Amino acid sequence: MAEAYIVDALRSPTGRRNGSLAQVHGADLGAHVIKGIVERNEIPPAEYDDVIFGCVDTIGALAGDIARTSWLAAGMPMCVPGTTIDRQCGSSQQAVHFAAQAVMSGTQDVVLAGGVQTMSSIPIGSAMLAGQPLGFSTPFAQSLGWQARFGAAPVNQFYAAQRIADHWGLSREAMEVFAKESHDRALQAIAEGRFSREILPYGEFAMDETARASTLAKLASLKPVDPTYPSITAAVSSSTCDAASAVLVVSEAALKRYGLTPRARIHHLSVRADDPIWHLTAPISATSYALKKAGMKIEDIDLVEINEAFASVVMAWLKDTGYPHERTNVNGGAIALGHPLGASGTKLMTTLLYEMERRSARFGLQTMCEGGGQANVTILERLG
Repeated sequence: MAEAYIVDALRSPTGRRNGSLAQVHGADLGAHVIKGIVERNEIPPAEYDDVIFGCVDTIGALAGDIARTSWLAAGMPMCVPGTTIDRQCGSSQQAVHFAAQAVMSGTQDVVLAGGVQTMSSIPIGSAMLAGQPLGFSTPFAQSLGWQARFGAAPVNQFYAAQRIADHWGLSREAMEVFAKESHDRALQAIAEGRFSREILPYGEFAMDETARASTLAKLASLKPVDPTYPSITAAVSSSTCDAASAVLVVSEAALKRYGLTPRARIHHLSVRADDPIWHLTAPISATSYALKKAGMKIEDIDLVEINEAFASVVMAWLKDTGYPHERTNVNGGAIALGHPLGASGTKLMTTLLYEMERRSARFGLQTMCEGGGQANVTILERLG
């Protein structure tokens, strides 16, 4: 089978809610990373085969196929198409999978995969609520088939995060220790300039602004997001933010045609699913499935990026896989660095790629929980 290669990856800095990127239109933020990739690589813009962007809550400024809109807002040739996909939090990781599959099939040679999310202007869940004036209280409640199978069980990430904490015996205190370490790692990475190569500044805004110094006492003082979920506070949850990210995936033919140097090979890609009411547990079974399909063991993986939607998600994954925390989210995770929904997949992949290069690591694994009880897994092999 043909191979798919990553030759470039970058991201915007992450803007906190109502922060430095709050007033930026989604198309302009997406255009920012598109222009960055195109300008850094010797591929004529008209010879890109497709642009695949992940995005969630595609209403307002994010509606109308934001991948295509962002490409055009970047001033790029009209002949290049774009498509927007929604696999919830894993949308842009899935964009990379679709890009790689197109390249591996031999039907395309140059695909730009990425994602964008402007959560300050379009809050999480906006699309879920948009149907209420039309008579749909949720995407699930009026479905006879859904109700017959799942009844009125809550499709709720906070419910799932608490359920996971209870099932795996994760105390609020333990999750707060995990969360504080995420911030501490992120602050150290920023101080040491580890993100400088992967971030494309947006004007004068050049570095993530979501990480913060705190104390366990301060975290312990926060109230739960809902009294029903006593262990789940803002401290142990990913932060709302605005960001865009992109990865350039090409074929071997494109490497030769344009004189490109591959930075990584996509060694494995897969996606699996679990119970949608548990909602956030699929990274565990998806990781096991991916390693088996790839003929690998968890010990073969040098670095892991797993999205910190909630502390309980990652802590349960660590417990079940036995993978060392010291090689997981080494520069902090979404609790500190934000979770820009549709942009998170390629954001994490960008960070994983640069950290693999910094450490001369061979294999890196990325996974993340996704709405509907799903999880993508990508294994990268560093080249060079």
